[in-house]
Amino acid sequence: MKVGMIYSRIRAEEKLLLQALKDRGIEVELLDDRKMIFEISSGHRYASRYQDFDVVVERCINHSRALYSLRILNDRGIKTVNSADVAAVCGNKLETTSALAAKDVPTPRTLVAYTPESALEAIEDLGYPAVLKPAVGSWGRLLSRVNDRHAAEAILEHKEILGSYHHSIFYIQEYIDKPMRDIRAFVIGGETVAAIYRTSPHWITNTARGGESTNCPITDEMRDICRKGAEAVDCWCSKSTTRWSTETASSRPALISPTRWPNLF
Repeated sequence: MKVGMIYSRIRAEEKLLLQALKDRGIEVELLDDRKMIFEISSGHRYASRYQDFDVVVERCINHSRALYSLRILNDRGIKTVNSADVAAVCGNKLETTSALAAKDVPTPRTLVAYTPESALEAIEDLGYPAVLKPAVGSWGRLLSRVNDRHAAEAILEHKEILGSYHHSIFYIQEYIDKPMRDIRAFVIGGETVAAIYRTSPHWITNTARGGESTNCPITDEMRDICRKGAEAVDCWCSKSTTRWSTETASSRPALISPTRWPNLF
């Protein structure tokens, strides 16, 4: 087996993956996304560049690079982890939330609006505090806890003036008064194999923002929620032939990372 790994930086996670592949005697070629060139048309220099890989593992930091790389590879029959369809859904909070809610997986109440005026109405319907998030983003960036109408008006005005894609859709969630932590759980082959608490004195508990991770015992309730979340995303991404993952934010399991290829490596 030959594996390609698209990466932006070799972080701790990539080192662990590389070591695991090495321990299994699997050949790996590192693909720096800053140097990659894709040939979309056929019959030219770069057209068959990645055809020799049995699977390509995507580890880009930049979400757009990840989506485009996976789309190009999948359209040419190259298996990837994750697939382009999965990355498109699970890299977007709105699409992820819609997939979970469609299958009755418990999630925080979420409203979507397209103008500052309708967003303000939605926030007041939810009640204060409420949380504004960009539909696409990670690491707890650009999150806003809105405590009152004055804060809501100011934040919405700022988003309108900024005017970028990230601020043009208003994704609004109820604030979950969690006990200074959330839970990130991992599902492989339909089984919840591990979970961690992410604890922080700040309301944003992402480890990228200073949250500390500790072991979280897995309960039957967690197993049930994780399984339902996995099935929800699987149905939503029915065209997916590789792996998939989904992220929600609440005091319930905050991340479900299911895989459909538990014995790939």
